[in-house]
Amino acid sequence: MKALNFLVIGKNVEILATLQRIIEKNDGWKAEILSDESKSQDFIKNNPVDIVLLSSGLEEQFEKQIGVFCRNFDENIKVIEHYGGGSGLLFNEVENSFAAVKKPENRVVHSADSRGVTNEQWLISKKTFSFGEFYDPEKMQFGALRVLNDDTVAAGKGFGTHPHDNMEIISIALEGTLIHHDNLGNHNEIKGGEIQVMSAGTGLMHSEFSKDEGDLVKFLQIWVYPNKRNVTPRYDQMKLDRTKSPNRFHQILSPDPQDDGIWIHQEAWFHLGDFENTAETQYQIKKKRNGIYVFIIKGSAEIEGQKLEERDGFGIWDISKLNIKSTSENTEILLMEVPMEV
Repeated sequence: MKALNFLVIGKNVEILATLQRIIEKNDGWKAEILSDESKSQDFIKNNPVDIVLLSSGLEEQFEKQIGVFCRNFDENIKVIEHYGGGSGLLFNEVENSFAAVKKPENRVVHSADSRGVTNEQWLISKKTFSFGEFYDPEKMQFGALRVLNDDTVAAGKGFGTHPHDNMEIISIALEGTLIHHDNLGNHNEIKGGEIQVMSAGTGLMHSEFSKDEGDLVKFLQIWVYPNKRNVTPRYDQMKLDRTKSPNRFHQILSPDPQDDGIWIHQEAWFHLGDFENTAETQYQIKKKRNGIYVFIIKGSAEIEGQKLEERDGFGIWDISKLNIKSTSENTEILLMEVPMEV
């Protein structure tokens, strides 16, 4: 990537400092941070700026105005609304702002072995979508679904304190126990079969570690773009009821606080189901123009004629319902309905 000059605008000082540090680790990248948005136009007029990165805490009206200003002042300036807080998405978003991507028909298949892999002593992370050092312009997101990481963390190891902002973050624990701490005052254990949700909003700091004693922890880390930026950060957690009837989906996530499961700031619905061999079911789209992304946690299935194996992903849109048939015993499927336009 060529040398780039960034202007990072936001209100959360910790996140601004983190972004500046991450940006300037890249050779030829320089970053100026600005917490007073009223000075942004003058700065752009008087300094070289290639990318304006809009961090957390800004008013919606300002974000619109600065976008219009940059387009009128210099059409080569890229304005990026930053989500996520740290480096996980930053490099991908920057690279993708310069890329031209061909839009597929109405479905995509992401095989398990096509995922990006981080393999360290304490972490194995398999990434369905571009994240961190893994970048594929054809695998940036599926509508509002931005991150699907399949993580295995060694006992006693984990992610130190780091920031997040403007993202709905869902963790589904598959095995082991994950220890969570954040600056909202939450100190929790997330055990296999439990789900954690954070609305990062204007910004929060947290850490996640596998328990010192016992085995490693396996969990799915999922990030969904919110339908509103800069909400008040919040945390929630739930335990799945595995005693519910098999061969059907059970809702674990929705936009309605009164509905089953946990709620998030997005018109998205997540379901989990355990299926016996040859079991068939059908899923009806909740909201018109939403798409569905299916992830096979274990087992295998045939969905709308597409054969899928363990850890394969399959996205489809412009449909009203989804026909699903498991093709092996003990098949576990995660189904994520999300808006396709964000």
